[in-house]
Amino acid sequence: MSKISAAITAVGGYVPDYVLTNKMLEGMVDTNDEWITTRTGIKERRILKEDGKGTSYLAIKAAQNLIDKSGVNPKDIELVIVATATPDMKAASTSAYTATHIGATNAFSFDLEAACSSFLYGMSVAARYIESGKYKKVLLIGADKNSSMINYEDRATCIIFGDGAGAVLFEPNQEGFGLQDEYLRSDGSGREFLQATYGGSSYPSTPEAIKEHKHQVFQDGKTVFKNAVFNMADVAVKILDRNNLTTKDISWLVAHQANKRIIDATANRIELQEDKVMMNIEKYGNTTSATLPLLLNDYESQLKKGDNLIFAAFGGGFTWGSIYLKWAYNS
Repeated sequence: MSKISAAITAVGGYVPDYVLTNKMLEGMVDTNDEWITTRTGIKERRILKEDGKGTSYLAIKAAQNLIDKSGVNPKDIELVIVATATPDMKAASTSAYTATHIGATNAFSFDLEAACSSFLYGMSVAARYIESGKYKKVLLIGADKNSSMINYEDRATCIIFGDGAGAVLFEPNQEGFGLQDEYLRSDGSGREFLQATYGGSSYPSTPEAIKEHKHQVFQDGKTVFKNAVFNMADVAVKILDRNNLTTKDISWLVAHQANKRIIDATANRIELQEDKVMMNIEKYGNTTSATLPLLLNDYESQLKKGDNLIFAAFGGGFTWGSIYLKWAYNS
């Protein structure tokens, strides 16, 4: 019997209708379109505006899109993982709520949080369940309502983040397609440079903290940028070397969409031409856990069976890594 690998067999995505453009941000903070575009590559981002709708709403929409496109029966899904840095609420599981509302009533579920690396880590976890031979259908969703933790008076962060969700279905493959290798890392000393401090167990929310926006995202941009540039490129090189891959072997770089300069630096480090780099940051900004699956959804029609995909991500914590995956189907 040939070895079981975990292959992506379907994708889906969702972004809210409301578009927050750079021009609109000019009227909110001291910034301008040229400054934002030059430094980040972002032109606009999507925002979930409706009251009472959180990350689960985005996750459900992305999952439903995948189900509608693929025809998979939700009752056949055995596990639902929601990778997110912005769960609906504390204690109650966002994934459980999501699974129930998409009709995955035979699945168990859990949330996974590793900041912007959440979906990448989720790929590793989903693959292990499939490779065990016990599970046949694992739904991995990356979703974040970043607008819920952004201070729109802070020009250092409000220009970067958007809301969105993407979903992939993992199934067993015995043809050699699917997840081939991974190189995942973390360094807790980086926590101080990117965090939403108040609202967790160390620093419960207080009226004073909320008034001072301490429950919203703080980022030391220069330090995060420096670490992201080095580490994303470094792990991409390591995954290529470990698998004896050259630039000619790579079909696509699927990089976390945090900043175009970081993506370009990663591509340049592995000497990959621009037309092999997936990019949609100009439309969505940084959707945190959703960037990688949204790329797959946007580029699905261009993917071919056997394509070699190199995933790379970097997030708060710090967390980062790279995954090598062989695409399993033609659209």
